[in-house]
Amino acid sequence: QVRLVESGGGLVQAGGSLRLSCAASERTFSDYTMGWFRQAPGKERQFVIAINFNGARTYYADSVKGRFTISRDNAKNTMYLQMNSLKPEDTAAYYCVADPGDRSVYVPTSWGYWGQGTQVTVFA
Repeated sequence: QVRLVESGGGLVQAGGSLRLSCAASERTFSDYTMGWFRQAPGKERQFVIAINFNGARTYYADSVKGRFTISRDNAKNTMYLQMNSLKPEDTAAYYCVADPGDRSVYVPTSWGYWGQGTQVTVFA
């Protein structure tokens, strides 16, 4: 069982930045594809960004390209999401996800492990 713990959410003004972290309990963290989904009130969970096991490949939702960056430190079992130029429409609960498989990163059902979520609120 993989436990994922997110941190770094908060309240920020539009145009500002936040960095989210996701710490994983799994010692074989480096075998897992990692990513982030988000969910705003009344909306479905939305793919945001993902990174493969060794960081060589990344995947972005069009809405965050050029603003969000994902990275990972396998030695620390931790993944990071750097969010710049934040917009009010980025407001959502952000969920860290992990999976050892090789399925489509864009689909929520591809991910076997989910964190509890951290809230990001961007005000104008």
